Amino acid sequence: MNAWPPFLFSGIRIQAMSADFRHVRVRLAHTPLTTNYVGTLFGGSLVAMVDPFWMLMVLRNLGPGYVVWDKAAEIEFVSPERRAVSATFDLREEVLDELRAEAADGAKVLRWFDNDVVTEDGTVVAHVRKQLYVRRKR
Repeated sequence: MNAWPPFLFSGIRIQAMSADFRHVRVRLAHTPLTTNYVGTLFGGSLVAMVDPFWMLMVLRNLGPGYVVWDKAAEIEFVSPERRAVSATFDLREEVLDELRAEAADGAKVLRWFDNDVVTEDGTVVAHVRKQLYVRRKR
């Protein structure tokens, strides 16, 4: 996935991805291509870094019997940063069980997922929320 065009030259690298798509760790380097006018990480790069993972993880784990789409996204920029940052995504079985149960009758399910973008020393740079749309295929 590191060769995926939106990531290839963006400074975004997947550092770890479990075989079951339940855990992902992604890193954004601070380079001239990821820097804004004032020298800190560009907000668009932070958004791109975290964009696809919750949807991909849920889709891969629920399987082909489900439709999964990104519905909404929110990002709160907490601290401007001039160092590399990372984000970790962990998808628990209990969450998948809840989604399956809520979508069992064919109803649409809207679910928020949260995580932080942090520096190596744990400084929070941004809070991110993604809302997914989940439904059983008809």
